[in-house]
Order: sequence, then structure tokens, then C-alpha cells
Amino acid sequence: MRARFAAPALATLALVWVPDWEAALGAFPAHMLRHMTLVAVAAPLIVLAVPPLTRLAPPVALAAALEFSVVWAFHLPHLHAAAQTALPWFAVEQALFLAAGLAVWASALPPAPPLAGAGGLLLTSMHMTFLGALLVLAPSDLYAALCGRAPDLSGQQLGGILMLALGTPIYLIGGLALTARTLREGTT
Repeated sequence: MRARFAAPALATLALVWVPDWEAALGAFPAHMLRHMTLVAVAAPLIVLAVPPLTRLAPPVALAAALEFSVVWAFHLPHLHAAAQTALPWFAVEQALFLAAGLAVWASALPPAPPLAGAGGLLLTSMHMTFLGALLVLAPSDLYAALCGRAPDLSGQQLGGILMLALGTPIYLIGGLALTARTLREGTT
């Protein structure tokens, strides 16, 4: 285990789950902050802290498909509402987001071929950008009625912006770094 990554990983998990982010940000932005922190911050830190995870990872294409499925499934209105209104579903959602994030980052980082890892991270960046944009541009609150709360379009838009501001650049930078590594290794 690499302590320089383990401590930030544990601190990130504590920060994402312990504070009452709903009171500070609102329901949907807190939801999105948790998701993006799990998949784009905590997961890569955990993989860097525990390098053997890269040997246990599924192929990058499978990991990216798993992560895509989890992210999009839990943003479908009924499954999102279940996770927002029932603690067992919330726990399942959080566990699946962390597991999917771990799968993507563990499959993308070495010893995986850097270009394959770059592809997985760049595809993940693309679908997260698309989902974030859909949330920002939706004409109405997609979840309020099912979650039993008042519509909050600006909260949904802030959640989409958090997705765009956190997930998109982290996955994009990771993918570009792996691409640069491939180019450096190919020219030496």
C-alpha cells in the first residue's frame, strides 16, 4: 500500500459520506458531488494506494461499460428516486458507484496498456460530459416529483455543472496522460 495515496483516499471517502451535503448544497447537487467524488477522485486514489487492484481489474472495455451502465442506470428517474428516498438503495448506489470507479481506474492504469486505458478514460469522459449537459439543459427538474420534493431546476443544473466540472476534466486529463505516455514510449 502506498500511504501517500491511502490517506487522501480515506479522507475523500470521509468527506463525501460524513457531512450533510444536502443541507449545504441541496439534494441534487449533493447527490452529484458524491457521485463524482467517488468515481473521479476517491477511486483513482484508492487504485494508486493499492496497486495490486490493477492486476484484478477487468478488461478496460468491460470496466468502462460497467461504469457507463451504473452511472446511467442511477440517473434514470425511478432508480434515482429509490436511491434518494430509501437508505438501502442509497447504500447500493454508493457501493456500485465506487466499485465502477475502481474498475475503470484499475483497468486503465498500469500495468494495462496505456492506450487502452486512455481509451477507457476518454470514453468515460465523453459520456459523463453528455449526461452533465443533459442535466444542465433539461427544461424541467427530472427527479423532484418521484423524490417527493419541490422542483429545483437550478439545483439540477448545478448538479450537471458539478459533473462537467469534476468528472469531465479528471477523466480527460487521465486519458491524455496515458496517451502522452504511449507516445513517449513509442518514440524511445
